[in-house]
Amino acid sequence: MDRSELPPLVQLHAFVVLAEELHFGHAADRLGIAQPPLSQQIRRLEGRVGHALFDRTPGRVALTPAGRELLPAARRALAELEGGLAAARDVGSGRAGRIRLGFAASLALTILPELLRTYRERFPRVQVEVHEMTTAPQLAALRERRIDVGLLREPPDKEPGLGFATVLREPFVAVLPTAHPLVAGSTSGRGVEVARLAGLPFVLLPREHGPGLYDRIVAVCQEAGFTPEVVQHAVEWQTVCALVGAGFGVSLAPASIRRIRLKGVAFRRVMPGDARTSVAAAWRVNDSDPLVAGLLEAML
Repeated sequence: MDRSELPPLVQLHAFVVLAEELHFGHAADRLGIAQPPLSQQIRRLEGRVGHALFDRTPGRVALTPAGRELLPAARRALAELEGGLAAARDVGSGRAGRIRLGFAASLALTILPELLRTYRERFPRVQVEVHEMTTAPQLAALRERRIDVGLLREPPDKEPGLGFATVLREPFVAVLPTAHPLVAGSTSGRGVEVARLAGLPFVLLPREHGPGLYDRIVAVCQEAGFTPEVVQHAVEWQTVCALVGAGFGVSLAPASIRRIRLKGVAFRRVMPGDARTSVAAAWRVNDSDPLVAGLLEAML
């Protein structure tokens, strides 16, 4: 059957109601219409089918074999439409659908688990697709619409088409080999002055993966009177810590990195204690998706 020959849903609805009532007057009342328009809808549907759907005798209406065959399919069609409309309303209102979130790996040690738990409790029918990536790849993924919201460290001051909002400001810690004199001469409570790291080799994330964080760490060192000598790069903080434990150098890292437990690695808070790294939500400013608005509301 050509699609143009398919019956309108109003005819199927009228047919199903009449099949349930088997009385034109009662069916018309349920539909909120007069009997003549109901009879017209049924006749038009029978014309499309090419066979009578009801036996009409004085005081009695009954389904014909053709009517009995059509009834389950008509009910399914109406149910699928109702389900589709409900799903569309839920997606349009931000109560259902799928959203893609990019996040910096270190945030899995701090705010990400609670954020996702809270969001999923509020929106249980929204599927959250998470993508672990550093800052620069997140910005590219936002521009290319591969993710919908980013959760990243040290966003740029300005990025055309993107908006940013700070969700966390986190202190830095020194990452040191456990045998290093700075560990033996201090406690985790007392901390280490950043200036004491001058002249030591550094292990950091590559600048191209997170230029804002890289530059922030360099700025903290420069404020203490030196520029760090970076001898090794690693894409993940866990690898940075492993290289520090292997004796490649020292590092400055967000405080959440202390939750990484590796043999041979010690963490010390740094002084001055006002050295901070910012975590921000990022999104496309022209994105009208209500799912994005809901996730940002949960973050902020």
